[in-house]
Amino acid sequence: MHMIVVGLNYRTAPVEIREKFTFAESELAGALQQLKDTKSILECVIVSTCNRTEIYAVVDRLYMCGYYIRSFLEKWFDIPREYMKDYLYMYEDRPVIEHLFKVTCGLDSMVIGETQILGQVRDAFLKAQQEHATGTLFNMLFKQAVTLAKRAHSETAIGENPVSVSYAAVELGKRIFGQFKKKTVMIIGAGKMSELTLKHLAGQGADRVLVVNRTAAKAEELARKMNGTAVPLERMVEELRHVDVVISSTGASDYVLHEADIRRVMQARKSRPLFMIDIAVPRDLDPHIANVPNVYLYDIDDLELIVETNVSERRKEAVKIEAMVVEEIAAFERWFKLLGVGPVIQALQEKASAIHEETMDNLLLKLTDLDEREVKLIRKLTKSMLNQMMRDPILRIKEMAGERGGDQALAMFTELFALESEVKEAAAKQAVPLARKQAQPIREDGVFAAGAKPQERAPILTLAAGEMLAGS
Repeated sequence: MHMIVVGLNYRTAPVEIREKFTFAESELAGALQQLKDTKSILECVIVSTCNRTEIYAVVDRLYMCGYYIRSFLEKWFDIPREYMKDYLYMYEDRPVIEHLFKVTCGLDSMVIGETQILGQVRDAFLKAQQEHATGTLFNMLFKQAVTLAKRAHSETAIGENPVSVSYAAVELGKRIFGQFKKKTVMIIGAGKMSELTLKHLAGQGADRVLVVNRTAAKAEELARKMNGTAVPLERMVEELRHVDVVISSTGASDYVLHEADIRRVMQARKSRPLFMIDIAVPRDLDPHIANVPNVYLYDIDDLELIVETNVSERRKEAVKIEAMVVEEIAAFERWFKLLGVGPVIQALQEKASAIHEETMDNLLLKLTDLDEREVKLIRKLTKSMLNQMMRDPILRIKEMAGERGGDQALAMFTELFALESEVKEAAAKQAVPLARKQAQPIREDGVFAAGAKPQERAPILTLAAGEMLAGS
């Protein structure tokens, strides 16, 4: 049994290619059903966002499954594989674990450390689980990935530093005021940057937001969308008397506010401080405004310096998360290796129990005058002897299975105790309750049910290096 991921992302494919390989939310159930019915695929999860489409799969043989998944993509999107081969990548086994952990933590995102991908991976997994497309391996792997990402964001400062200009503008205002409650903010412009800025302001609890734009209809539309107030352009300077922060982002070719405007405003404000942030190129605010007393003017260069500093800070925090990823990979590998121990230990215990019962039956045939208490005592003592004899071998094989060469140790253990047929029976018995668990509903708090299909019980995972699909 192996794990693979086949996909494309913002690094390997431009947006005009990525949009051709996007699974709509309404299509995911059908896609998962079709994918899990594909030959050799035992478990599957589809992660589809604006920046990536990735198919994770547990497969029973490695070298043909990349072909099967590409065939699925070819049929689902009606795109010839020759067209997609230059954009796809594929990782196998251990690199799949590392890739998923880094993706979920935001280390593989366009904006390093962003948290949106965590929710997207979690939702993708829950959807696959609802469609019974996951089993023992992915139920464990994806749960671990989500838990790791939550820990990474709570234990490091990777998400604390803004890395977009609009967010940096709001963060700058927050540094100045501490919070936006009981503050009035004026947004000049109604474009995309202004909308993003307003979203960030809404998250910071701005008390009153005014939207000014050359086109009144656009100002009203944006103000309505963000629960703000549209202000006519001709009243902009007058309203500045009541404003604490100005954030300007228009497409104007000339200044929308001049030094003389602000000097008049500041006289009416009785020198109450005014913070002005210009994120437009070309600039909206006359740089001479900075000469007006009690006015603090920042432009996009100031913000980009903050952004660059914050990106560097995020990279430092990413190093801490990468160390966590290494630890979690090792933890998953230890867990996986111990999966093979269960059927072997169960087989040994059942064989020992059968020998014990057979021995007791023979003993009772020869010692017919034993009373019930004596039989019970003999049964208890002989079983205790047997358990003590098995205790150390069981502990040792658990330790050895988690080390390098664990699969060879398990094979030798199975051969020494002549457990080959018993291991097969134990594996089949162990798979049945796991398969039943898989159908359990998902709890609202996001706790994931464990589960597996009978065919998913398998020997130890062979860890292989990842390789690119391009050109294959």
